[in-house]
Amino acid sequence: MIDHVQPTLFDEIFDRQEAVAESLARTPKSRRDRRETIAGLSAVKRYDVMYKTMLKENGVRVRKWRSSSSGVAWQLKWHDGTTSRLIESPKPKGPMSAAIFLHEIGHHAIGFDTYKPRCLEEYHAWMYSLVEMESWGIQITQAVRDRVHDSLYYAVSKAKRRGLRVLPPELTVYARPRSKDSSKIAESDFSNPPQTDTLLS
Repeated sequence: MIDHVQPTLFDEIFDRQEAVAESLARTPKSRRDRRETIAGLSAVKRYDVMYKTMLKENGVRVRKWRSSSSGVAWQLKWHDGTTSRLIESPKPKGPMSAAIFLHEIGHHAIGFDTYKPRCLEEYHAWMYSLVEMESWGIQITQAVRDRVHDSLYYAVSKAKRRGLRVLPPELTVYARPRSKDSSKIAESDFSNPPQTDTLLS
């Protein structure tokens, strides 16, 4: 049983937009000027510039481009102290493939095991992806938003099955599946976002 009022899709979108704006404000000017870097380029070239830049900035190597809309990120630590940062993802060619690619980059950018539980790391990797999409001028489509919600709902559900008792406040909205018509906000859904962890039962 949840011990406080549930946040809403409206709260989620508003808070995410605030987080994106704050994150961009903290980034170097060169990063905020990425849209100028790709201005005038074809769509294919823009995505090429984006993924090559992100790989170089984060020291990540693509092991394999996937044909499916899925991805994975991991790192290998060698005896000489070096680390290989690897991902598999679809090659960015549109908003969805870009979102998945940037999500996997996000795991490396924020650092593995920086956030606990694991579902919270997934949340921050997705927020990183959305911030980067915004900085590159890539449209965050409804399909991308739906993918983020579905992915985090799965992550939270998996954590609950494994015994998670306290849900971080950022993830409360993902403790339930999204509405089938996620573009509409029910009047009863407007409420205040949570300020404390949620106890699960």
